[in-house]
Amino acid sequence: MPSGIRIKRIEDRIQLELSELLIREINDPRLKQVYVTGVKVDRELAYANIYVSAVEGASRSAEVLEGLESASGFLRRTLSARVELRSFPKLKFHWDPTPENADHIEKLLAGLRDKK
Repeated sequence: MPSGIRIKRIEDRIQLELSELLIREINDPRLKQVYVTGVKVDRELAYANIYVSAVEGASRSAEVLEGLESASGFLRRTLSARVELRSFPKLKFHWDPTPENADHIEKLLAGLRDKK
C-alpha cells in the first residue's frame, strides 16, 4: 500500500490533470465552467472520488454529474496515460456543496456587518 504522502501526491496530480482536461479538451456543453474542488483516492488505489462544483451553483449539479459520468471512460483513459500508475483507479464523481455554503455564510456575515 502506498504511503499517505504518495496518495496525496497522486490526488493532487489527478486533480491538476483533470482540471486541465475539463478546460482544454472536453467539448461537452454540460461541462463548461466546471471545476474540481477535491480528489480523494482510497488506500488500495481502486477508486478516486472526484468532487466538482460549477460557477452557477447547485442548480446544474445533475447536469454536470451526468456529463461527467458519460465522459468517465475517456477521462479515465486519458488520465491513466498522464498519471503513471500500475492500475488507474475508477472515477466516482460527487457534487461538492462547499462553495455554495461558503458563499451563503459570507452573505450572512456581510448582512451582520451592514446592521452594525
